[in-house]
Amino acid sequence: QVQLVESGGGLVQAGGSLRLSCAASGRAFSSYDMGWFRQAPGKEREFVAAITWSGSNTNYADSVKGRFTISRDNAKNTVYLQMNSLKPEDTAVYYCAARIPSLQYRYWGQGTQVTVSS
Repeated sequence: QVQLVESGGGLVQAGGSLRLSCAASGRAFSSYDMGWFRQAPGKEREFVAAITWSGSNTNYADSVKGRFTISRDNAKNTVYLQMNSLKPEDTAVYYCAARIPSLQYRYWGQGTQVTVSS
């Protein structure tokens, strides 16, 4: 079982930056792949970025490539999402999630709101 708590959301102007954090508690955080997802009002939840349990591999949605960076610190049981050059279309509730490698994401945080003003 893994409990996830996101933080770092807020209101920022277009072109600005935010860093989201996701703190994990429970067993064996370092054995889980981690992901960030987002859901804008009236839209389906979508994938943003993911990182493998070791941190050796990452992947990103095309819409955020070159602007967002996912990272993790297994010693601190935390995964981060650095978001630069933010756009109004990045406005959403951002969720972190954990999964055993090769399986579906099973554990989800409660989400943190990111609002980008134009």
